[in-house]
Amino acid sequence: MRQAKIRSTMEIQEKTSRNETTQVNPTPFEQASATTSPLRKNIFKCRDKELRLGTKTIIMGVLNLTPDSFYDGGKYTQTDKALKHVEQMIEEGADIIDIGGESTRPGSLGISELQECERIIPAITEIHKRFDIILSVDTTKSGVALEALKEGASIINDISGFNFDEKIAEVAAHYGAGVVLAHTSSRPKDMQHNTQYKSLLQDVVKSLRTSIDIAQHRGIDKNSIIVDPGFGFGKTVEQNLTLLKNLKELRELGKPILIGTSNKSFIGKTLSAGIDERLEGTAATVAIGIINGASILRVHDVAQMRRVSTMVDAVLNVN
Repeated sequence: MRQAKIRSTMEIQEKTSRNETTQVNPTPFEQASATTSPLRKNIFKCRDKELRLGTKTIIMGVLNLTPDSFYDGGKYTQTDKALKHVEQMIEEGADIIDIGGESTRPGSLGISELQECERIIPAITEIHKRFDIILSVDTTKSGVALEALKEGASIINDISGFNFDEKIAEVAAHYGAGVVLAHTSSRPKDMQHNTQYKSLLQDVVKSLRTSIDIAQHRGIDKNSIIVDPGFGFGKTVEQNLTLLKNLKELRELGKPILIGTSNKSFIGKTLSAGIDERLEGTAATVAIGIINGASILRVHDVAQMRRVSTMVDAVLNVN
């Protein structure tokens, strides 16, 4: 495990006055191993930071500040517990912390913009003050995205791919933020009733291409866009497995790929496993995802998935 880098008092006072680019992986991208999977070679820009994607899979640790998320709802709603969990995830190998205040589990009805801000903004402020880590906010609302970026977030993770609120694209562009554009068939309350596709893979790719077009038309840098096929969002068990098996099809979009399979119900249904029994299934999806081109993993179990990704990376990078 690595020690979480905690900002010094001087860093906290001076960080707002600097306008420099932080190279998270400072080795030039062109020097990446020749054996690196061509599907995973990209530089991702998010505000004043860059992530070089290639020889090392990026881990995005999940921080749910919701009382009702499917996996760990209610565990980290208090700021002190949230901060401890963030420190733990950083020590375990997280490169990004993804903070969410609204559950997007199937059937959830959503909350107001004000409620979402009340849940996440105080935590974002404190995390940004204390830790030198890239922060992502998991939201579909432009007002929430704006407040999160003001407090130090660098990435907007939108499960709708800008389809619920296109103004998020303008907000992200204004701040030079990175974006994760995911596919979903509809809003969480009814997405599992909308799993009919003419052609699953083609429909997902087409939808993500539309989201990319929205992003770039609104001024988001072409190197600040990540795509996510949206595992669990408007897909049956078989459709999720099909997406994972054919993840390489997303390469035609020319963007880094993020997958968020961690502990999801399609794993539980495949293995007949409860919510706390899906670690091995998650590990299998993570390994297959990396081999098929994923650069970023959104996970709950950071230490375990870091070990899995390190092993897979070693195989992909061997001479």
